[in-house]
Order: sequence, then structure tokens, then C-alpha cells
Amino acid sequence: MRHILTLIAVLFMPAHVAAQDEARPVTLLVGIDGFRSDYLTRGITPRLSALAESGATGPMRPSFPTKTFPNHYAIVTGKVPDRSGISGNSMIDPRRPGQMFSLGNARQSLDPFWWDEAEPIWVTAERAGIRTATMFWPGSEVAIGGVRPSDWLRFDQNIGNVQRVNTVLDWLRRPAAIRPAFATLYFDTVDTQGHRFGPDSAEVNTALAEVDARIGDLVDGIAALGLPVNLVIVADHGMRQTDEARVIQLDDLIDRASYIAVETGPYAAIEPVTGTDDRVAAALLVPHENMTCTRKEDLPARLKYGRNPRVAAIICLADNGWTILSGPPAYPVNGGAHGYDNADPEMLALFIAQGPAFAQGERMAVFNNVAVAALLRAVLGLPEDAGADGKLADVSAALRR
Repeated sequence: MRHILTLIAVLFMPAHVAAQDEARPVTLLVGIDGFRSDYLTRGITPRLSALAESGATGPMRPSFPTKTFPNHYAIVTGKVPDRSGISGNSMIDPRRPGQMFSLGNARQSLDPFWWDEAEPIWVTAERAGIRTATMFWPGSEVAIGGVRPSDWLRFDQNIGNVQRVNTVLDWLRRPAAIRPAFATLYFDTVDTQGHRFGPDSAEVNTALAEVDARIGDLVDGIAALGLPVNLVIVADHGMRQTDEARVIQLDDLIDRASYIAVETGPYAAIEPVTGTDDRVAAALLVPHENMTCTRKEDLPARLKYGRNPRVAAIICLADNGWTILSGPPAYPVNGGAHGYDNADPEMLALFIAQGPAFAQGERMAVFNNVAVAALLRAVLGLPEDAGADGKLADVSAALRR
């Protein structure tokens, strides 16, 4: 009924108002999971390269930990994972004893409790009367602060990239009154192949070429609609090669009954079991080859990590290319991984901004990904968030002068 009334209103809208709405650019945020910044130089992504040439581009530093959920949320909230509340792909909270948030646990990952510590841009926009739509983005399936995007889909890896692009184009074909002014689109295949086969594999190159073709479909579809669109294309993190010869086994250092391994891999988040703090500390907080373990409050300030109660008591960071395990691995350690120090150049992520709001031919220096939210706010006409970690000044070179 609501859509019928809206369509009636559109039909009787004064012509000058309708024309004004038709000309208003749409802002489209595209996330390509695991697209390392230097993948763009491989010569197999002509459509992305063309957008970079005609817009603003540069390497983007992810937030620590360099994992998927924390960085997707950092990009849309402007807050580092320590402040956004999404401090890891897996995490525990002392207010929820016995429960663990993880990507594979829908009951927890769809619970607003975990997401409500920061406000993503689609919530800010909806509150301001700006219609939004999300074709997948971590957190977009959840009623954050009681608000969801006007249109959203629950993540399903079986929905292919062609269908994802076509869904966004269908949204953009709508009349101006029910067309999203801000939308997201997400691709996961580059990250998936990077994990399985490593960043230098033929499989990753195939995934890059396929996603590039879908970006081409998107750009061509937008051109056919004649709609002005500001494209912001980002990745959450890069990817580094790993192998089974470079493994640190926590079982060799401490009995597994003494701790909870909240996360393992390039970094490990370790929570001692009640009454084992001293034993765990004695085993881990000493020098180790290829791994540094630290109490969360003693982590380097540059990581901006360790104050949130969801961060485990001890954080162990592997040297680049090494993997920390607790027991047998869930999958062979012979592909690629992310989660390393965000100063690692192989964790740098893709950033491209192209459209009427953005500079042409701008080559940007490395900047922190929390600045993207401020850029999106500026393009959408939303006020800058004074409490955010990322500032518009950090990424203002991307804007058309």
C-alpha cells in the first residue's frame, strides 16, 4: 500500500521537482572482499583500472585486526574496531557469558546487541530521510538502533555476482521517490579464492577478472539508465601467502583447557579460563619465535586496539606469513590469510572513487579506511561525525575541487 501511494505521488509530482530528483546522484558503495591494493596493477582488471584512471584512487590501510567484519564496519561507521564494537570476526563479551559472536553463528551475528556500539551510514541516512538499500554488507541485515535499510537482503553466497549486480540495477531503475540515494554492493569471491589458493594464484586472477567484468556490467547498466552515480569501490583488507611450514602451535605452549581461543590465524585472541590467568600469562607473555603476545592494554598505541571489553585479554600477533593455531587447523594452511599487522603492505586495500563528486586523475597517499565514512557523509550531504576516528580531511583529496 505504501508503495502504491508513493507511486501516485510521483505521478502527480510537479515536473520541475521530478526533474530535480531524477538528476540527484546516487552514491553506491561497492565492497570487494580481499582485493589487495596492488591487484589493480596486474593488468587483468580493465574496468576497475579505467575507473581509477578517471577518478581518485590510492592504497587504503585497514584497521586492526585486518579481518572482514571489523573492517567492513569501520568503513561504514568511521570508527576503528575497538570503538565500533565489532572487534573481530569472532568475539566474546563479559555481558554475555557463554556466548560467542562469529560469522557462522547467525543467532549471534544477527543480534543487534553486537552492532549497536556504532551507527553505520545507512542508519544515519535513513534517520535523515535518505533512502538506502544494501545488496549485502556486514551489519546491514540487523536492526541497528531499531533501523534497517529500506531494502536489504540476507547474505547468501549462492546468490551469484551477476544477480547481485542486477539487483542493484533494478533498484536504480525505480522512480526517484523510491530509488535508494545510497546503496551497497558486495563481492566475496576474490577473498574466497585468496584463502584457498593464495594471492599469487591463477584462481585469484580468474576471480579478479570475473569481478572486474561484473563491475563493467554495473557501469554499463548505470550508463544505460542515464543516472548520475558516485561510485566508491573499496576492499576490507589485502591477503598474504601462508604455508604449513610456518605454523605456531599453541598446544606446544599451554594446555588447551586453560584458555579460550576466540580467534586464531595471523593473530590469536586468547581469553584465560577462570583461575588460569597466571598460568596462561607465564606461557604466552614471554619471547617466542615468529610471534609476539601482549596483554591487550599493552598493545602498541598505533593499533588503536585493546580498550573494548570484547577484545580478549591476550593478543598474539604472528610475524608476516606465519599462522597461529590451537589444535589441528580447520583447513590446510597452504593458501592466503589476512589479520596481520595493519602496517603490513600486503594488507593494504583497494580504494577507487569515481563520479560527479570526485576528483579526476587523483593519486592519493595511503590513508586509513575509517575516513571513507566521512567521505560518504560529505557526498550524501550528511554532517561530519565529530566523534569518528576518520576525518574528511584525511581523504578530501578524493573530492572534486
